[in-house]
This record gives sequence, C-alpha cells and structure tokens, in this order.
Amino acid sequence: MKALRQIPPVNDVLRAQELAEFRNILAQPFVAGILDDVFSEMRSELAESKAGAPRTELTSRIAREVANRLQETLQPSLRRVINASGVVLHTNLGRAPLPEGAIEHLREVSTGYSNLEFDVAQGKRGKRDSHVSRSLELLLGCEAAIVVNNNAAAVFLVLNTLGEGGEVIASRGEQVEIGESFRIPDILVRSGARVREVGSTNRTRIKDYEKAIGENTRLLLRVHPSNFRMTGFTERPSLEELVELGRRRNIPVFEDIGSGCVARLESLAVPGEPVAGDSISAGVDIVTFSGDKLMGGPQTGIIAGKKLYVEKMRKNPLFRALRVDKLTIAILEYVLRAYLRGELDEIPTWKMLRASEGELRSRAEAFARRVGPAANPIALKSLAGGGAAPEAFFPSWGVALNIPGLSEAELERRLRGSNPPVIARVEEGRVVFDFRTIFVREEDELLQILRTIAG
Repeated sequence: MKALRQIPPVNDVLRAQELAEFRNILAQPFVAGILDDVFSEMRSELAESKAGAPRTELTSRIAREVANRLQETLQPSLRRVINASGVVLHTNLGRAPLPEGAIEHLREVSTGYSNLEFDVAQGKRGKRDSHVSRSLELLLGCEAAIVVNNNAAAVFLVLNTLGEGGEVIASRGEQVEIGESFRIPDILVRSGARVREVGSTNRTRIKDYEKAIGENTRLLLRVHPSNFRMTGFTERPSLEELVELGRRRNIPVFEDIGSGCVARLESLAVPGEPVAGDSISAGVDIVTFSGDKLMGGPQTGIIAGKKLYVEKMRKNPLFRALRVDKLTIAILEYVLRAYLRGELDEIPTWKMLRASEGELRSRAEAFARRVGPAANPIALKSLAGGGAAPEAFFPSWGVALNIPGLSEAELERRLRGSNPPVIARVEEGRVVFDFRTIFVREEDELLQILRTIAG
C-alpha cells in the first residue's frame, strides 16, 4: 500500500516534460484511455513487486510510457515495406506497386478540384468512368467498360444484373475458392442467381452445358482457376465452343479471368495465362478481372464487353455502391494510357516481370560485394503471385545472408522490425533477398539496415 501511495496524480503526469510535444491533444478522449491503461499497469506492477519508488521517478516513467503509446497511435499503421521475397504481386504487401507517374497525376488532380463528373467541353454533368472507359475500350477491343472497387464486386454485379432469379450454368470443376474464403458458389447465392453445376470435378464437355440449358437459364459462366490447377485426366470446353453455344441459344457468356492480364506473357515463357482482349475477340459477352494484379494498377474490378450488357450493369443501383473514387480513377487512367503508349516498363509490375536473369545477377553480385562475407549471391526462382501463373517460376538472383551470432529466425525477425520493415524469405535454412522485387533505389537502404543489424 505504501508503494501505491507514491503513484502521482494524473495532472502531474500531464504536466510532465515528456508529454510536452503532445500538449495540444491531451484533452482528447482517446488519451484518457491510454492514461487509464498505463496507470492500471503501474498499479499492478507496484502491487506485485511491493517495491516503491520516488514519486518524481514514477511521474517520469508513466509520462514516458504514455508518450510512447501516443507516438505509436499517431503514426500511420499502413507503411512502406521492402519486398525482398521475390513474389511480384504479393497480396499481403499490397499487390502491384504503382507507377511514380501515376502518383504525380494523382497529386495534380486530387490536391484541388477536378472534372471528375463534369464534361468541360459541353459544360454539363458527365460520368466519372468516362475517364477510363475509352482507354479500356481501345485496349481490350470491347464495346463498353465500367469499373468497380474490386473483382469480387465486378463478378457480383454481373451475376446480380444478368442472373438474378434465374440459373447460371457453370462447370463443377470451376467452383473454386481463392483468397479470404472468396468462393464462386457463395457469390452466386448472394447475387440472387442459382448455380447449375455441370460435368464432373475433372471433366466437363460442351454437351454438359447444352443439356443443362432450360427456360430459366440466364448466363453461361466460365471461371479462371487463378492459383488452382488441375492436371491429368481433365477436359474443359474451349472458349470458342462456349461462345458458339451462347449465340446459338441466345444466352450471354460471362468469363471471369481473375488476374487481369492485358498484355502477353509468352515473351516471359509463361503460356496459358488468359488475356482479356483475347476473350473479347473470341466473342465473350462480358469479361471481368482485377486491376491490381497483372495489369499493374490500383485495386479495381474491370467489367468489359458488349454495350447492351454493360449498360444494364451501369443502371443497376448496386453500381453506385460499388463504384470507385477519383483517386483510383486518376491512377487507373495513367496505367491504361501507359499500355496504349506501349510503355510497359512504366508499370513496375511489368518491369519486374521482364527483368532479365543477367541484370538481376549483376545487381545481386554488386550488392554482395558491398555487404561483405555476410552475403553470398545465389540463383533463385521468383513468382508472379496474386493468383497469376501459379506454375510459372521466373529465374532470378539474390543474396543469401549469414550474420554470425544470428539464427535465420532471429535475422528474419530483425529484418521485419527494421525501419522500413524488410520482408525476406527463408529458404533451405537461409534468409534470402530476391532482387526481382527490390527496387534499385532501395539497395542503399537495405545495406544500411544490414549493417545496423550486424552491429
């Protein structure tokens, strides 16, 4: 009890020098909660130890802890990290890094007013997606396109608009689940449509779709399996077969291609990844895909295809709830125009994917020389990530780290605790940096972080 009597009044703590920089916010309600927590912890500590301390010392200790927690609370939680994992579209690390030019465009149009929904030429109200729809039409060769806040929303909007109250025919082998428990069958149910599964898990033929068509059929659905692959004794109708059936029976064909590839990956020895423009050319009525995966833009869901169907989705009241804001439109507009200009290296995702093995080896070897004996250059394999090209590995180079006195687990932990955090990978008992996902501008920073950790 004697020790507890030394706990200072709250006002003494608030007047402490340690809280001087926070003086203007100390009356905020959230500060009272922090004070209560710190005082409670101090009482528990003193009660358990039964050892007292001078009141002035306790005042400083409490004030310092409150200051630390205020500093932590006021610092942004979302922060930059260095991605040394070699996974280009790392879902946990924000997927596609954005072009610097896009950020400049964003800054220009967002720090003042913009013509978001104003037609300057006509002097009247315009449509916000007009800033990107024309570029999408030119890039994909489609009649119309709209944008919503992610691909899950795009799939939902299509199914709700065109399938509600009716049946959507889909292959049993395409009823997949991707990240965050996003399941195609669940989305179908929530959209108000009923799924009519056809075929078997591993084999579905075009006649299975045709036999299932009835008076309530609203859509023929084809789903890209994303990061799931089925091999062996399998069969799947071609896109051309599905389109022909849809036209013959007057039923729209809807394809979700997921990863959003709008340029060809064959040059990177990654065949088989669907390209949005190819689906449009094949006659698919509606295509949906993500904007922040292989397209290399902001988080969006793109809906493209026949104007008749796109306009129906635009008129769906849900479209307003799912639409994107001016910040997203500004970035997406820049990315789309980079594609139209043929400047793929303006898009960080594509620059990383196209980096040559020789270029990465040179960087890794030069970095290892700067680090010294603690780093050895090694050949690695990178991944596209984001559910794209899951079976494709990109030859890469990096460094394996070995700092005396530190286990790989401890080194990995310290790298995550650095400023900025470094997200490496542990492979064969070694912490490695894969240079495919490390920007050149980050190398000096990485070197300093390693020197600090090594002491």
